[in-house]
Amino acid sequence: MEFHIENTEVYGLNKSIIASGNPMRTVMSDNTLDYTEKDFNRMKNLSSTKIGEGHDQALVGCIVQFDLYAPLYMWKEIQRYHFLDFVSSQSTMHRLAKFKVADQCVSDTDSEILARYQKLLDDYNNFNQPGADQDQVKKLWRTLVASLPSGFVLGATMTTNYRQLKTIYSQRKNHKLEEWHKFCSWCENEVPFFKELCFREEGK
Repeated sequence: MEFHIENTEVYGLNKSIIASGNPMRTVMSDNTLDYTEKDFNRMKNLSSTKIGEGHDQALVGCIVQFDLYAPLYMWKEIQRYHFLDFVSSQSTMHRLAKFKVADQCVSDTDSEILARYQKLLDDYNNFNQPGADQDQVKKLWRTLVASLPSGFVLGATMTTNYRQLKTIYSQRKNHKLEEWHKFCSWCENEVPFFKELCFREEGK
């Protein structure tokens, strides 16, 4: 299995584009209506400002949910983002002994490591039978958990917003891991109006 993203859904885009004009209103607009070109241009002007200036606040209302399949070595970096949250994920604690680990790892995972891990998995499953010594079962289980290859791909449903994606994109677009390049490509191609709203065109 390789890194990939599925089932992208966006919520609140229309409402947030209209709401971007609230600071200049004395009467709140009916944001159940479709946004106008004027609304979109205002949102684009505000939300494409530099990270940290604070003018892009309306981006937090543009909610993105998706299913992310990433190797463990990438999840360590993903989890640093405060507003990229888990809705729910696959669980190694509950299902590790049931996974086909070789099929669940990225293709770069060393075959000898996979073979060794399969041996550990077989030892655990063969030993963990009715009447087995539970202290030994726990010991074998801890060995499984501690030895899982970092190329193991874990799937999770995630929720975030355009403002967080703007930060991630800026920080990761030139990252050493090719998975981050794929993530940034997903932002560009699957998240509606991402680059138009989050980044100014060159020369503007």
